[in-house]
Amino acid sequence: MGILPGLLFFLLSVHSVNTLKCYICSSTVSNEYCNSNSDDCQAPLDTCMTTVSISGDMKAIVKQCSDSQLCTGAASSVSLDDNGDGTVVTCCSSRLCNYSAAPTIQLCTWLLTLPMCLLTILIKQAD
Repeated sequence: MGILPGLLFFLLSVHSVNTLKCYICSSTVSNEYCNSNSDDCQAPLDTCMTTVSISGDMKAIVKQCSDSQLCTGAASSVSLDDNGDGTVVTCCSSRLCNYSAAPTIQLCTWLLTLPMCLLTILIKQAD
């Protein structure tokens, strides 16, 4: 094999090894179902994005490849109410990193609830 074809083969094989792979599903209630489907992300998609919408006992999970700026923007607009209903978006960028969204949702709920509790305590002490 010549140098040029060998170099081309090497570059193509390196690209396929470094391709981001994410779990993929659209509007399912089961994280296990989402984790049974994965796909390679095509450039310029460089982030695994998970969106979980919660309304009472109902939950919808969407996992997909995304652009990092789009995912980060969506994740910054997290909106959960006092009952834990709303939408949470998480972003990650390593191979099959979007395996589970449940711990993230619990963490986001705590991060949103904690400041509200502290604010309530401060207001009650001021009265």
